[in-house]
Amino acid sequence: EDLEFFGKFFDKGLKARLDKVVSKPFVRCEYRDAIKYLQEEIAKDPSKWQFPDVEFGTDLATEHERWLAETKFDSAVFVYNYPKSIKAFYMRDNDEDGGETVNAMDLLVPGVGELVGGSQREERMDVLVEKMKELDLDVEDYWWYLDLRRFGSVPHAGYGLGFERLVTYVCGIENIRDAIAFPRYPGNAEF
Repeated sequence: EDLEFFGKFFDKGLKARLDKVVSKPFVRCEYRDAIKYLQEEIAKDPSKWQFPDVEFGTDLATEHERWLAETKFDSAVFVYNYPKSIKAFYMRDNDEDGGETVNAMDLLVPGVGELVGGSQREERMDVLVEKMKELDLDVEDYWWYLDLRRFGSVPHAGYGLGFERLVTYVCGIENIRDAIAFPRYPGNAEF
């Protein structure tokens, strides 16, 4: 009933788009390959792109993510093994490439781009502290995070689903601002 409402008033192709996403297998694409595909496409006509400069280490923009999901693969896509330089310090380095990349992934969906992001977390206390120092982070400021490792940890991972993005996607709403349940404005967040 709700999907019919949103399909009628917001996005006429909503039900077909959602059915397609759940019926088609998700693609897996390594970040390096995603960059290669984007470079090939952008080279055809760079003027079509707001951010035409793409190379290893580029943080993908929404236009890149959407092109991968909507045009290149016409499917939901897991992009994985992102460069260490563009990801958070707590993500575990990939041993296979000497730590140039981290064990992280983003789920890209047609119409939105990134819907979910996740990674394996660095469970080794010594490596975590070293990474913090490399990034000039004050280790004392992260005492609480380090205590999670200090008092015992195991290899683990985590992910984040952008709730407003999910609502936008499932309801066929064009602008994410229309899906935010709570008012947000500069200066109102304490953390």
